[in-house]
Amino acid sequence: MWSPDEIASVCYNHFNKLPKRGKPEADREWTLLAAVILLTDSSDQKTVHKQVVSLGTGTKCIGQSAMSMKGDILNDSHAEVIARRGCVRYLTEQLYRAVSGQSSDVFCPGTDKGKWTIKPGVSFLFFSSQTPCGDASIFPMTGSQAQPCEPVKAIQDEESERRGLKRHAESELEETRRGPVMKTSDNRSSCRKSGDADEHEVITDNKEHNQLNEVSHYQPNVKKGPDLHRTGAKCVPDGPTDPLEPGLLYHNVGVLRLKPGRGDRTLSLSCSDKLARWGVLGFQGALLSHYLQGPIYFSAVVVGKGPYSHQAMQRALKTRCSHVRGLPSGFSVRAPEILQASLEFTHNHTHIESKHTHTRGRISPCGAAISWCAVSQQPLDVTANGYKQGVTKKALGTVQARSLISKVELFHSFLKLVAATEDSQLPETLRGKDLRTYWDYKQASGTYQQAWTQLRLQAFPLWLRSPRELLLFY
Repeated sequence: MWSPDEIASVCYNHFNKLPKRGKPEADREWTLLAAVILLTDSSDQKTVHKQVVSLGTGTKCIGQSAMSMKGDILNDSHAEVIARRGCVRYLTEQLYRAVSGQSSDVFCPGTDKGKWTIKPGVSFLFFSSQTPCGDASIFPMTGSQAQPCEPVKAIQDEESERRGLKRHAESELEETRRGPVMKTSDNRSSCRKSGDADEHEVITDNKEHNQLNEVSHYQPNVKKGPDLHRTGAKCVPDGPTDPLEPGLLYHNVGVLRLKPGRGDRTLSLSCSDKLARWGVLGFQGALLSHYLQGPIYFSAVVVGKGPYSHQAMQRALKTRCSHVRGLPSGFSVRAPEILQASLEFTHNHTHIESKHTHTRGRISPCGAAISWCAVSQQPLDVTANGYKQGVTKKALGTVQARSLISKVELFHSFLKLVAATEDSQLPETLRGKDLRTYWDYKQASGTYQQAWTQLRLQAFPLWLRSPRELLLFY
């Protein structure tokens, strides 16, 4: 039906056709690419149509102190996150078309009133030009491979560096320990079922479950022993830390990690962690879940040519969540097929390094992030430092500076979808409720929040969430 190389080729060709704006400088800058592909079976099911519906590039993250209470800054501009957010924008428009009586390439009416489901023969595939950052990128090096990124450095005052993030995590975990009520992913209180394990049991099980990889069993020769591919993402606060010992004992595996950022630490979980989350909750998010019969999962994840370990990908995206139970109806642990293509992205770090000459200056990551999605208006969105590229300092904080895939812009698109829905067809979760803020609408998506509660309790108890005050915009 399709091959990994076909998928990679479709994505690279699509990128090459985009305008120059936001692309890396030739032979000096590098970036990462990710995309969501819509697969549609032919009527005879012998062929499949492949369409890129969202594409993203980027390598940067915003530090915690730069996050906005208006929801108008992109906190995480890694390519995988950009591609997923662009796909949410695409799905929102497709739902708008459906509720407005227009034709949709994706949705058809579901069995529940006001709900929609994916059309028969339609599925989504995720592509990344490189192994996702975080846990999936930790695996033994082979042969004479070069270290793809700067090793994580031991910082003497790392404990003090973590304090700001630890306070938030500790307060959430303490509330869980106090009694039969726990907070969900967005601090919504909900009763725990009698069959749930307590927090201590979950953490203990999670640590045992994290002994998943042959890495922890190696006893390397310090002088000439094998080494690991390393990640710049640091372990989340209040959990296992990296030993930072030589060779194969440098990193812990199977743990949640935060992406590095400029200046202070970020609250952005690694792309490995986010892909694992999407494999249980779906990639549609809480808002669109109001309208959907069930979550939307990626049927496959394809990685481009480069350092890669199928075992590490399995561990990071599948095994860590495989034991999760008690999910609400429609949700499940949906393990995508994991494949690698033999085609390399010509703008990735290793390719640029192989062609680089000193006369071109130092190799550096591209500062811009590109979002393209298959929508009818303004499909291209280029950002830098969380805002639209090229905006002046005077314009920061204005509507003109916002990315079209920022939280507030996606929220406003969702509100237009709600406004376009006839009262008689409005999903039950949106009827007769006083909903105003982004936070309100996310919390009202009850089934999604229940699933997120179970995932966090059983697999990711240390997952950091944005403070509530950053989600009260409207």
